[in-house]
Amino acid sequence: MLILQHLSYLHPNRELLFDNIDLTVNNRDKIALIGNNGAGKSTLLRIIAGELEPHEGKVIYDTPPYYIPQLFGQFNELTIAQALRIDTKLAALKEILDGKVTEHNLSLLNDDWTIEERCQEALQYWQLQEHDLSQKMSELSGGQKTKVFLAGIHIHQPRLVLLDEPSNHLDTAGRELLYQYIEETSDTLIVVSHDRKLLNLLNTVCELSKRGLVVYGGNYDFYYEQKQIAGNALSQDIQSKEKALRKAKEKERETMERQQKLDARGKRKQEKSGVARIMMNTLRNSAENSTAKAKSTHAEKIDGISGELQALRNELPDIDKMKFGFDNTALHKGKVLFTATGINHSYNKGKPIWQHNLDLQITSGERIAIRGLNGSGKSTLIKFILGDLEPTTGAVQRADNNYVYIDQDYSLINNTLSVYEQAQQYNKTGLQEHEIKIRLTRFLFTKEDWDKPCIALSGGERMRLILCCLTIGNQAPDIIVLDEPTNNLDIQNIEILTAAINDYEGTLIVVSHDEHFIAQVNVERIVDI
Repeated sequence: MLILQHLSYLHPNRELLFDNIDLTVNNRDKIALIGNNGAGKSTLLRIIAGELEPHEGKVIYDTPPYYIPQLFGQFNELTIAQALRIDTKLAALKEILDGKVTEHNLSLLNDDWTIEERCQEALQYWQLQEHDLSQKMSELSGGQKTKVFLAGIHIHQPRLVLLDEPSNHLDTAGRELLYQYIEETSDTLIVVSHDRKLLNLLNTVCELSKRGLVVYGGNYDFYYEQKQIAGNALSQDIQSKEKALRKAKEKERETMERQQKLDARGKRKQEKSGVARIMMNTLRNSAENSTAKAKSTHAEKIDGISGELQALRNELPDIDKMKFGFDNTALHKGKVLFTATGINHSYNKGKPIWQHNLDLQITSGERIAIRGLNGSGKSTLIKFILGDLEPTTGAVQRADNNYVYIDQDYSLINNTLSVYEQAQQYNKTGLQEHEIKIRLTRFLFTKEDWDKPCIALSGGERMRLILCCLTIGNQAPDIIVLDEPTNNLDIQNIEILTAAINDYEGTLIVVSHDEHFIAQVNVERIVDI
C-alpha cells in the first residue's frame, strides 16, 4: 500500500507546483497519472521514489518503489549493470563462484543466487539478448534504454512500480511487450503516459492540476467520457451566460432610451407651462440623477454577468480557445510529389539497410504513416523524400515543393530567440507587431510569454509555437513531416496538434508508433518498412 498525505512542492524559486495532495493506492491498483505539461506529474513520481523531498506532507509505503524515469541521459556513463544497480551483486556472485566465499561477498549477494538467470530471462523478454550487462548505456538507443529499465522490473521483482512515459521511444513490438506486462502483472502501478492504448489498460485515472488531484474510477475512456459530460455542461453554462449578458445589455439600452424620451417629454412640457428657470434646473438635475442611478444599476448587473462569463471561459480547455486557420497549399490534389524505384542505401559501403529494394509513390493531399522497428530505416526514407539524401541503389524523382520537417526535438525553434522573435522569422507578408502578437495569443502565448527565450519552452509549447509560425507564414507548406510527434507531448497538446493537423489540407507524412494518433489524424496509407 502507498499513502500520500498532504503533499505540496515548491520550485526552487518558491513557486508552488501543487498543494495538499492526498492519495491512497492499494496493492495491485493500476493507476494512470495524467495532467497538462508542467502540472508536476514527473515531480510527484520522483517524490514517491524518494528522489525529491516534498515541501510539506509525507509518503508512506510498505515496500520501496521501483522507478523508471522519462529521461536516461544521466546513466550514459554507466554500464547496463550499473544503471540497474546490480553490478556489485553480480560481482560478488562471480567471486563466490570463483572460490572467494567471504562475509563481504555473501552480504552483498544477500542469498540472491538466481540473479544471473533473472537477468538473462529479462533481457531475453525485452529483446535485449544481444547486449551484455557490461555494455555502456550511451551505446543504446532511446528505446533500448527504456527496455533496460523495464527488464529491471523482472530482475528486482518490486511490488510497487513507477513508470514515467514508458512507451516513449519504443517501437511497435516493444509497446506490445509493455502492454502485455501491464495487463498481466500483479504489481502495483502508477504510470504517467499520453499513450491512449496504455492508459486504457489501467483501472484508475488521477488527474493532477493546480486545483489538486482528482480521482476517476475507471480507465482513460471512462475519464474522457466524464470530461466530455463536464465540458458539455460548461458549454451550456457559457451559452446561458452569454444569452443573459445580451439580455442585460438590451435591457440597459431600452431603459436608457425610455428614460431619455421621458426626460425630453418632461422638459418640453415644463417649457410650455412656463416653469421658472431655477425649478427647471432642479428638475433637470433630478432627471440626470435618476438616469445615472438606473445606468449604474444596469452596469453593475452587466459587470457581474461578464465576470461570471469570464470565469466560465477560463475553465475551457486550451484547445477550445485556439484558432488555427492554415492557408491552403499551392499544389493541386493528386499531383505526384515523390517516386522511388528500386531504392536502397548502404552506409559506409556496408550492407543495404533494407532486405528488399523499395518502390514508393507519394501524391499531394495524401496522409501516410511510415512504420517499422527501431533501426529499420524510417529516417533514411524521410531523407530520400525530402531530398536530404540520395539512395545508393535505384532512382528517385521529386516535384518542386516546400516542406516542413518537425522532429522530436522541434529543431525548427531557434533557442537564441524570444517567442516573439521566433514568430517574426516566419512573417513573410509584413504583418504588424500587434498582428503577430494576436496570432501568438491565439496559440496560448500571452504577453507574459512574448519575451520568454525559446530555450525555456516545454515540448508542448515548442509544438504550439511551430504551429503558430506556420499560420503566420504566407502559405501552408506542401508537405508536413512529423517524426514521432507525440513523444514529448501531454494529452492536451496531442489533441491540439491533432486538431491543427486535421485543419491542414496538404500532404502529411507521419513517423509514429502511436496507433491512436495515426487514426485521429486520418492517415489513409501505412508504409511498413
